[in-house]
Amino acid sequence: MRLGLALGYWGRGPDPRHLELAQEAERLGYHSVWTAESWGSDAFTPLTWLAAHTTRIALGTAVAQMAARTPTATAMQALTLDHLSGGRMMLGLGLSGPQVVEGWYGRPFPKSPLTATREYVEVIRQVLNREAPVRLDGRYHPHPYAGPDATGLGKPLKPIVHPLRADLPVLLGAEGPKNIAQTVRIADGWLPLYWSPSRTELYQATLADARDGFMVAPMTQVRVCTDVAEGLKPVKAMLGFYIGGMGHSARNFHADLMARFGYEAEARRVQELFLAGRRGEAIEAVPDAFADEISLVGPRERIAERLELWRKGPITDLLALAPDLRTLRVLAELAG
Repeated sequence: MRLGLALGYWGRGPDPRHLELAQEAERLGYHSVWTAESWGSDAFTPLTWLAAHTTRIALGTAVAQMAARTPTATAMQALTLDHLSGGRMMLGLGLSGPQVVEGWYGRPFPKSPLTATREYVEVIRQVLNREAPVRLDGRYHPHPYAGPDATGLGKPLKPIVHPLRADLPVLLGAEGPKNIAQTVRIADGWLPLYWSPSRTELYQATLADARDGFMVAPMTQVRVCTDVAEGLKPVKAMLGFYIGGMGHSARNFHADLMARFGYEAEARRVQELFLAGRRGEAIEAVPDAFADEISLVGPRERIAERLELWRKGPITDLLALAPDLRTLRVLAELAG
């Protein structure tokens, strides 16, 4: 099980610790570092900055939002950064949800998310392969575009730049069972948002079809501390925001995922409180047990014991949301 450092996206502004954390992760032998985006900082610019200040560590987006760019624009950014970094790029993609796609990007959320995702990945593969001009008779991403408002002048094109790697890894952030099953078929890896090492049976049948080399790389909050309850507070804050605020009360993929973990009533209560403006209560309503099973929090000895559970499952890469240098170093020692 390889280690990765997940830096997420910015809050009010850039985190001055991110570069130091990435460089220390590289020194410690971490395999990868990952950036993200929501509706603030983008994923690719900070990753390019990290690429310029490191030499070996792999660089990934976990995740870049599909609604933010056309698939060819995303492919352009990935192949450009792959060249600049000497072949270190990994492209993690996510569809996001209706609230973000329509509210932030001003685009309709696809009626068939599976089809939209499949077409997006297919276009990117064609760009990276560069075997012929991009052509796709797609519902969401047709190339060339031939809709009712088209000029009819669209011409199939292939990239001017020769991609450094046709097999640049493409990973998908997927939460629903059908989406995960499609990810196994069309992608090089899966980026689970939550992962519980005690519930691997939820994905056993789906992952049984994964080909050799398929990455399973969950993002996990890791924190070395003496007080477990105190260490779980940032985990619960994250869960409260995602489950309560990242979606509509009638359609929230994160709440649905928590429900599949056996916490359906608790998930709906968190939503109810968050949407009523009672955010502090929503965070408190996140069960400690749920926050604990999807994270690695506590004294060094406790993390060492729990880490063995993570090793036993199908995980290939543990992407640690680790907020400090001490945690990074302890995790490297325990995983070494």
